[in-house]
Amino acid sequence: MTSIRAILFLIIIVIFNACSKDEFKKSIVKEKSLDLQVQEAYKEGMEALEGNDVVYAAKKFNEAETLFPQSEWAPKSALMAAYSYYVQDYYSDAIAELIRFIRVYPSHKDLDYVHYLLGVCYFEQIVDEKKDLQSIKNAKTKFLFVLNKYPKTEYALDAEFKLNLINDILASKEMYIGRYYFEKKKWIAAIRRFRTVIDEYDTTVYTPEALHRLVEVHYTIGLIDEAEKYAQLLGYNYASSEWYENSYSLFNKKYEKKRKSKLENTKKKSRNIIKKFKSLLE
Repeated sequence: MTSIRAILFLIIIVIFNACSKDEFKKSIVKEKSLDLQVQEAYKEGMEALEGNDVVYAAKKFNEAETLFPQSEWAPKSALMAAYSYYVQDYYSDAIAELIRFIRVYPSHKDLDYVHYLLGVCYFEQIVDEKKDLQSIKNAKTKFLFVLNKYPKTEYALDAEFKLNLINDILASKEMYIGRYYFEKKKWIAAIRRFRTVIDEYDTTVYTPEALHRLVEVHYTIGLIDEAEKYAQLLGYNYASSEWYENSYSLFNKKYEKKRKSKLENTKKKSRNIIKKFKSLLE
């Protein structure tokens, strides 16, 4: 009886091993088949992308990813789906794909490029700096992330360049609002806007004007000491700027008269030269 049981046990082991081997073979065949399907879908996606059919291309790349999520083709396909939308200016779709990529593949080797491309998509969505504030903020956040996380990559250089452009846009917006408040004689609100420029966007082209406007506001409301403080700061950093001349003329009315006289003489000389030139042609 014991021997029969032993024989039956051996038979079960043999059957199990045979089944296991069959299942293993089937698994390999299935895996190979899936891999071929993935490659085929990826190939179709590339062909569609080259033919500018980006919607179909993205569809095929997504299909390639979902067919075999464990394969090396999956993240590659996911990234190509995002890129397909990007090249045809479908930025919202590209952003959604890139955010999903970061969530699904948090340790991927091309994550530096993914974050950079996400920043570019936000940046390209900026149409009107007075309205698209969220896109500006998103782009700035993402480019700062690229600079801090991947400072030695090729993407960091362009991220820094675009950050400077974004800061110019934001400074321009603050100056626009500040000038409006100044015209409306809302002095405190104007000061806040001009202060924001020199505190947060001091590397932009708007800094000299912001300093002059602070001189102008404080001088207008009788805070001469504060006006002088900003004038000195302006003179120290931007002595050759026209804005420094404007600030200087506030404190020196004689200089302002002299400057206007000099300007008028220059205009007269120009008019005389033009008249002389015309007479030669007659």
